[in-house]
Formats: sequence, structure tokens, C-alpha cells
Amino acid sequence: MKDIPVHQLIERSSSGLEISYFTLGDRPKEKEPLGAHRDDHYLFFLVEAGSASLMIDFHEIRFSEGSLYYILPGQVHHRIRNEVAGGWFVALDTQHIPPGYRAVFENQLLLQQPCQLSNCELNQYQQLLHLISEKHAESTQNPFYAPVLQSLLQSFTGMVAANFSKVHNPEMQLSRPGQISLMFKKLLMEQVRVIKSPSAYAALLNVSETYLNEVLKKTTGFPVSYWITQEVMLEAKRLLFYSDLNVKEIAHTLGYDDHTYFSRLFKKSAAVTPLTFRDNSRK
Repeated sequence: MKDIPVHQLIERSSSGLEISYFTLGDRPKEKEPLGAHRDDHYLFFLVEAGSASLMIDFHEIRFSEGSLYYILPGQVHHRIRNEVAGGWFVALDTQHIPPGYRAVFENQLLLQQPCQLSNCELNQYQQLLHLISEKHAESTQNPFYAPVLQSLLQSFTGMVAANFSKVHNPEMQLSRPGQISLMFKKLLMEQVRVIKSPSAYAALLNVSETYLNEVLKKTTGFPVSYWITQEVMLEAKRLLFYSDLNVKEIAHTLGYDDHTYFSRLFKKSAAVTPLTFRDNSRK
């Protein structure tokens, strides 16, 4: 293996959501890759029964009944065992997670640890995930399909963010590269509309562009330019979905004078044009 594989959600789901329920004794499908890999999206797990283990960036994370957990985009992970667990699996594109919730998930100096839920909290998650699964399975032609599903997903991620904002584990401090990665991501979320240059972000962090690229590749598998593009596209998707700005206005809002270049960039990243994305997401 020349490099760690990266799994892209768009290859499996055009909606940016994949949700499934697994029962005790379930085994992965034969075609499912089990080796170490990264994802370009978030993963959420709710273990209702039994136990399981994952290896996250060289740390074994154990899950017991009533555990809630998430994996960040770019974190290297692989399954150790899950044949004796039952619960929910959610793969979610970053576009579905509001910035405030992302700040909870991404701006931690510690490797995230499972959150143990109370019986009341577990019951709330179970009901919400059942509803999300049912709504996701409905026809996209149903009135308000997209906004209703988006509201449910924001409720889910908001509940997860609230739980994890209370979780701390001082034993697993990030390395210096990990800290720089976090600082870069925080800067990126704040400045992406006005700063697109990798060298500018490196200067703000008081490191060289070469070193920042090395750090990002080591900790996430992607260079600085990839994350800048991803954050721009995320903002573009939000504006296409939530606002009535036209493509030219959105391009200018995001700092692009040439809206045709912006459209090409969007299509390269999302595999559809901005207008097609808007039409599909609002059905």
C-alpha cells in the first residue's frame, strides 16, 4: 500500500448522508475494506448493546453499551472488533454540520473519547436516529424532504456536540503537528472567505508553507490547498442551499472575482455544477 486510502462519501451517497443500523453478531460485507483508512467525512457511532473497539490514530478506543462516538475527517482508523455490538452508524458530510458544532468536534486538544449516555439520553438518540433513517428512506420528491432531513441532522449533531462539550480526557495531548493542524483548521473556518493562499495561513501560524503542508499531510492525509478548497466548497453549499444568491453573487461573497472559475472549482469538487447542486438539494 503506497498510501493510506481515503474513502469519499460522495462515492456512496449523493445526499451526504449514510445511516444504518447494525445488530449483535453482524459482520461487515465481504467487499467492505477493513484496513486502516481515512474518510473525507464525519462518522458517528451509537452502541446500544454489546461492545466494540476501533483503532484511532494508534490509540485503541473501546465502546460499551450506551456509548456515543465520532471520528473526524482525516483521522486514520480501522476496526478491531464489532461482531458483538449493536447500534447505529452515521456517515455525514461536513456540509450538514453547523460551524458551532464543528468547533466542538474539531477544536479539541485531546483525542476524543466515547461519551457514556444516560438511559434517558440513549432513548432520545434512538428515537431521533430511527426518525432520520425513515425520513432518509422517503422519496426525495416529497415536499420539504431536504429541509426536514437537514433539520433532523442538525438536531442530531447538536445533541452530540452538547454531549461532547462536557467530555475531557487530559491523558492524550496532541503532538505539536496535531496542535498546528487544529490552529490551522480554526483559522480556516474564520478566514476562508478572505484568505485562500496556503502561504498566508502559514504566515499567520508562524511556520513555513512547506512545514504546514508536511504537518497537514501527516495528521490528515491532505495538503493545505485541499482543506482550503473543502472549506470554500462547504460555504458554497450552504449558500446554495440556504440563500437565494445567484452563482455569481456567491462566488463574489466567497472572494472569487471570476465566477466561471468558481463554478469549475465547485464542479471538480462536488461532481455537479452549483445550480445542479442547488436543484438537487432543494427537491
